[in-house]
Amino acid sequence: MPAPALETALDGVRLHVVTGKGGVGKTTVASALGLALARQGRRVLLVEVEGRQGISQTFEVAPLGIEERRLVHDPSGGELWGLSVDATAALLEYLQTFYKLGRAGGALEKMGVIDFATTIAPGVRDVLLIGKVYEAVGRTTGARRGHGPLAWDAVVLDAPPTGRVARFLGVNEQVADLARVGPIHSQAESITRMLHDPRSRVHIVTLLEEMPVQETADAVTQLTGEGFRVGALVVNQVRDTVPPAVLDTDLDADEVEEQVRADLATVGVRSGARTVGGLLAEGRAHAQRLALERELTTEVEALGHPVLRLPALAGGVEDGGVSVLADALVEQGVR
Repeated sequence: MPAPALETALDGVRLHVVTGKGGVGKTTVASALGLALARQGRRVLLVEVEGRQGISQTFEVAPLGIEERRLVHDPSGGELWGLSVDATAALLEYLQTFYKLGRAGGALEKMGVIDFATTIAPGVRDVLLIGKVYEAVGRTTGARRGHGPLAWDAVVLDAPPTGRVARFLGVNEQVADLARVGPIHSQAESITRMLHDPRSRVHIVTLLEEMPVQETADAVTQLTGEGFRVGALVVNQVRDTVPPAVLDTDLDADEVEEQVRADLATVGVRSGARTVGGLLAEGRAHAQRLALERELTTEVEALGHPVLRLPALAGGVEDGGVSVLADALVEQGVR
């Protein structure tokens, strides 16, 4: 079955969850996606939940805190804001919202109860982190909760890696089963509905390497099997393509060697056996690498979701690299 069009996969989406195997550039892609959306006049919140301060490093700003901070004001009128969600602060906010603890919440923190609750059970921590994202997605600008325009046109979540993202997103469903009544049950059910709603999509970042591609395929199967909607598959660090003729492995070896010697002589480089042999070995390795990448590209495309490609940047994301990636996403139809 052909993959749905990118426009269909992104139409009306308000929560963009970005995941991927560790080391594939997940935070960079989340940042580029947030910037791409902001460049189209939207007010976007970029959220991280792992405490690594990856967003602040990407945009070269001071570490983010528990209050939203504006990262970019675009000429289109759009804005990109950043937030690093802290489980302790989220729990204090939760206790105040539902139980009106006020100063008692601060007393609990001083006694160590808050740290105990957020570290002794990882599931509790995940509930609090997702709860803060849920609050941001549904927040309105009216004087009363739930009234007035939405505060954010889109929220981009730099989520945990693929190895635990399904458990992270599904934790509230387990909580709802455990807490049968009360505000905890109600909020857990509301968060679960939001994450399964068509307006929430999980985008998976990969490299054209065997392990990341296999983990991407596993994540697609697991996420869809648990009712989450996969959006786009983002292939990061794509290198320039080479014409197929250059990779022709049936070329006569002696002819290739003579051509290399001739090319070296043209630019005034001595064509000794070591130099020529090294260049030929490097060329063969590069050809094999590109052939593998073509095979892996076919595997990614066969997963049945829109595929976005981001170029490899020689200088990384420093000095405007994330802006280049945002432009590439816009050019491919990210709206």
